[in-house]
Amino acid sequence: MIRAYKFVMRPTVRQDQALREMLRDHCSLYNGALQERRDAYRHVSKTTVRYGQQSAQLKEIRAFDPQRQGRWSFSSQQATLRRLDKAFAAFFRRIKAGDTPGYPRFRGVARFDTVDFPKDGDGCRWDSTPHDPVTRVRFQGVGHVRVRVHQHRPVAGKVKTVSLKREGKRWYVILTADQAQPEPLRATGSVVGIDLGIANFLADSNGGFVDNPRHGRKAAAKLEDAQQALSRCKRGSKRRRKAVETVARLHRKVRRQRLDHAHKTAHALVAEHDFIAHEDLKIRNMGKTPAPKPDPGQPGAFLPNGAASKAGLNRSIADAGWGVFLAILNAKAEGAGRVVMAVDPRNTSRRCPECGNSAKENRPTQEKFHCVSCGHNAHADTVGALNVLRAGLVRRDANPA
Repeated sequence: MIRAYKFVMRPTVRQDQALREMLRDHCSLYNGALQERRDAYRHVSKTTVRYGQQSAQLKEIRAFDPQRQGRWSFSSQQATLRRLDKAFAAFFRRIKAGDTPGYPRFRGVARFDTVDFPKDGDGCRWDSTPHDPVTRVRFQGVGHVRVRVHQHRPVAGKVKTVSLKREGKRWYVILTADQAQPEPLRATGSVVGIDLGIANFLADSNGGFVDNPRHGRKAAAKLEDAQQALSRCKRGSKRRRKAVETVARLHRKVRRQRLDHAHKTAHALVAEHDFIAHEDLKIRNMGKTPAPKPDPGQPGAFLPNGAASKAGLNRSIADAGWGVFLAILNAKAEGAGRVVMAVDPRNTSRRCPECGNSAKENRPTQEKFHCVSCGHNAHADTVGALNVLRAGLVRRDANPA
C-alpha cells in the first residue's frame, strides 16, 4: 500500500532563498507552457499542444537558460508540465460533463507552492537514519548542504516520490512510500453506525455523541478583522503583504485544527469497532445555493428562496469538514483491517427502528424523534445512526468479501 508522510523542514537562510528560487522558476515554466498552449490554439489554426511536445523542448530551454531552468531537476520540470497537462484534462472533462469549465489560469509566484519529484534519487534524495529524529533531504540546485528535516515519525517502506511544499513561511517535504500491508488490529467484535450532523459532529448507534468543535465559527471574528484590515491596505505595499500572511495564517490554523479533530475521531472509531457504517453523503450537492424564484407578478423581481439561511447552513457544513473526516476514516480503516461501508441516506432519520414506520411526522424537531405509529421516542441522530448500521449490515451480508 502507498502511504504519505509530511514533515516540517528547517532550512537555513541561504537554503530558504534557493527553495524560493526553485518555486519561482518552476512557476515560470508552468506559465510559459500555458501561454504556448493558448497561443497555439488561438493563432495557429486551433492546434493543440500536448505534454510530449512540451517535454521534448525542455532540453533546449535548459540550454538557453542554464542559470535558472538548467539549475533544477529535469524530472521535476517534467512533473510541472504534467501538472499543467492534468489541469487541461480536467478542463475538458468538465466541459463534456456540462460543469463549469474553469480554464487553467496563470499562477503568480505567491500562488505556486509545490514542486514534485517523481522518483527518490532523481533530483532529490531522502536520507533517513533509523531511530534518528533529525534527518535530511537534498534537492538539486539547493546546494551540497542538506536541508534539515524534523522527522516526527519513521518512514516505513521504500520512498517513491518526494514533493516540496511551501505553506506561508514554513517548508514541508511530502513523501509517498510503498510499504507492505500492515498487520490488522485485533478484532473487537463491535459494529457501529454513525450519523454526521451539525449540532453534533456525529452520533453513533450506541447512543454516543461527538461534539462539533466549530473551529471556523470560533475563528470567524479574528478572520473578519484580518480581512477588513487587508481590504484597507494598498495593493503592492508591504503592509498588504503582511495582512495577506495574517489572513492565510488564520486559515491554516483552522485547517490544522479541523484535521486534528478528524484524525482523533477517526482513530477512536477504528480502534474500537470492526465494522463502521456511514451515510453516503453527496456533500457537494448539499452545499449548493438554492435556485432563484422569479416573481410571476412582477417581471425582473424574485421571490424569497431562503438563500440567506441556506448560506449559513453551507458554512456550517463546510466548517464540519465531513468529506475530510470520511477520507481519513477510510484510510485508517484500510490500514487497520477494518471495514467501512457507505449506505443510502434516504429516510434514515425518519424510519422508526422499532416498527419500521417511515414518515416525515416522526421527526417533529431537529433533535427529537417520536414515531407516530408505535410511540417510540429517542434522539433523532441516534435513530439515524441505528438505521445506518442496520442498512450497512444488510449490505455487508448481501455482498460478503
